[in-house]
Amino acid sequence: MDLSDIPILDHHAHPLSRAAATSEAAAFRQWFTESTDPEIHRHHVPETIFFRTAIRWLAEELNCAPTLDDVLQARAALAYESWTRTLFEQANIELLLCDYGFSGDLVYSHEEMKALLPCEVRPILRLETLAEELIRRHATFETMVEAFVQHIRGARAGGVAALKSIVAYRSGLAVAPASIEAAESAFEDQKTASAQNERVRLTSKPLNDYLLLLAVEEAEKQELPLQFHTGFGDRDADLQLANPLHLRPLIERTRAPLVLLHAGWPFFRETAHLAALYPHVWLDLSLAIPFATTGIPAMIRDVLGMAPLSKVMFATDAFTMPEIYWLAARWGRWGLGRVLEEMVADSFLTVAEADHAARHILGENARMLYV
Repeated sequence: MDLSDIPILDHHAHPLSRAAATSEAAAFRQWFTESTDPEIHRHHVPETIFFRTAIRWLAEELNCAPTLDDVLQARAALAYESWTRTLFEQANIELLLCDYGFSGDLVYSHEEMKALLPCEVRPILRLETLAEELIRRHATFETMVEAFVQHIRGARAGGVAALKSIVAYRSGLAVAPASIEAAESAFEDQKTASAQNERVRLTSKPLNDYLLLLAVEEAEKQELPLQFHTGFGDRDADLQLANPLHLRPLIERTRAPLVLLHAGWPFFRETAHLAALYPHVWLDLSLAIPFATTGIPAMIRDVLGMAPLSKVMFATDAFTMPEIYWLAARWGRWGLGRVLEEMVADSFLTVAEADHAARHILGENARMLYV
């Protein structure tokens, strides 16, 4: 099935960086892996299906030889802004929800993203980043918590499309009620550490869990979607702690709309089970698409075999450079189209039902949840 005409509502992604951030070969290669190891970037990324296919596809688009050096040279000859817009238009992304939880000197701001892209852009609020900023700014636990809750309470009115948690990275998805005494003690420890290091990295489980459960309460009141990183990610993500099954106690204590990101890869069957079981849980396919490459159809096939078609959503989880958005959209449409075509051939779906499924997975399910 050719799904190129179906627009994508990209409900989870990250801001772009300026061209200088990826103009050199080493800087370009590093974004084709979740590893932070330079040896992986230098020697092994060029041997991945993701990278090799990307260079060939980009070379076809840029009308150059399929080598990294030639792609970078052809890319540099174009105005970065117009090249970005071209890739987004080809990806047919209609709306972008963007998590600005990490930044840097070369990262576009929200206002700059809106001006740069040919689609609507709305912000996602990352909870741990907010908490870290407030810990730095507030002298007491009480005032920090009050500011945290008030900020989330005004999120929807302030144009925020969703909340996002990376607690999987920090202390794991086995979120449990924490006493106020334990959370306050952890706050004091974090304040001491921030005074010594001039930064805060929120890793305390009692404080993470305490603040996250406050955010869940506010998300439920506002019917504001709350996204959870689940499954694989950067090197500091412990897969044992990132299994989405750890979230079941939290899922059962709230009716807030919860989105389990990245299909929980490699726990996508577990994620599909949770989406099938609970009406307020959705499954996202990003990051696993495009990084799983040739394994994408197998993942989608298993997910659609268990989860309702109304619970599955595609996103790019793209970042840093426009090529990642373009590649994720291309891999995603290919994998989904292949699986739906097989289901029609096997008489599991009619052509009309397959078209309905594609439109909802690529955009309509997210539209109903977020817009």
